[in-house]
Amino acid sequence: MKLALAADHGGFSLKEAVKGWLLEWGHEVTDVGTHSTDSVDYPDYVKLAAALVSRAEVDRAVVLCGTGIGASMVASKYPGVRATLCHNIYTARMSRLHNDSNVLALGGRILGEDLAREMVKVWLDTPFDGGRHKRRLEKLGEIERKILEGREP
Repeated sequence: MKLALAADHGGFSLKEAVKGWLLEWGHEVTDVGTHSTDSVDYPDYVKLAAALVSRAEVDRAVVLCGTGIGASMVASKYPGVRATLCHNIYTARMSRLHNDSNVLALGGRILGEDLAREMVKVWLDTPFDGGRHKRRLEKLGEIERKILEGREP
């Protein structure tokens, strides 16, 4: 799978760990930064990963900031991106099963590495369940199209 990674300084350390796991598991990784713990603004990096997902240049992305909140907000602005902020294995699994999440947002100051590793693995390995959830995602897509066309739903 082709994956993008992005983080600000608050998510940098965990991003580096995630990158190692993804490579260990055989994935292709595009790391768009940041590349240090120097203070930066999360939108500057998360937007790069979200754009790659939006343009289908990667399959999915993992984005991080201190809490994951800002990263999820930025990523969700991009057409076709379904960013989900997860804090445990259950939400990581359900984000894929029911929401076909293509961007996982994590809090670098919230999660320990052991839990984050399991969450990323579950998120990568869990398929979309389809069925009634597909209908709901189609409705989400329709809302997005109307907004992009300048028509509010």
